[in-house]
Amino acid sequence: MCGRYATTRSAADLSALFDAVDETAVDEMDLLEPRYNVAPTDPVPVVRTDRSGQRVLVRARWGLLPHWARDPKAGARMINARVETVATAPAYARPFVSRRALVPADGWYEWRRLPGGGKQAYFMTPADGSILTLAGLWSRWGPDGKAGHRLLTFTVLTTAAIGELAAIHDRMPLLLPPQRWARWLSGDPALDPPPPAFLAGLELRPVAAAVGNVRNDRPELVTRVDIERVADQPAPTLF
Repeated sequence: MCGRYATTRSAADLSALFDAVDETAVDEMDLLEPRYNVAPTDPVPVVRTDRSGQRVLVRARWGLLPHWARDPKAGARMINARVETVATAPAYARPFVSRRALVPADGWYEWRRLPGGGKQAYFMTPADGSILTLAGLWSRWGPDGKAGHRLLTFTVLTTAAIGELAAIHDRMPLLLPPQRWARWLSGDPALDPPPPAFLAGLELRPVAAAVGNVRNDRPELVTRVDIERVADQPAPTLF
């Protein structure tokens, strides 16, 4: 999975969809903004459980920071955790046991290498407009040890791409159908990919190269383009 995705639903919609208490707003004016080009270290909505087991919708920074990290910049290198090693990797083993997250997304971006050179960007999204849920892990980080000042961060699990997705990229996020949300949050160790019928509902949509620039963040980024018309465009700058 490359380091880009979109999440555009409001806090009200997300809290209702996931049956979660909304804790994203600092004040009444601090609303979630639609994000069409989420990049590493961006703060975005995720769902986790609190100590009582209640689901809460919170903001977290993309890129998990283990407690021993000396600099928050390290999170930019830890946006993905591989399912093959997540249970044993030092940075992810503890969160994998008890710090699970649901990461809401409209879809995610990948870049397919073209035979003649260059890359074509794609947006993987449900054809019916429903939400995608990515399996995530969360952690808190802060050198001062004060809970009120610690940074909430997260990572997205990835697995081997399946079917048509593998023709675009060899990895994909671990997608959670709704019936797996509760099991994932409870610490279920299963890391099975979603069933083929679920993946069949995804649209593999070619999009313009503008998504490669993190400064671009607008609805047009997820608009389908004619591949033949953009074939001669240069490869995007990914970061």
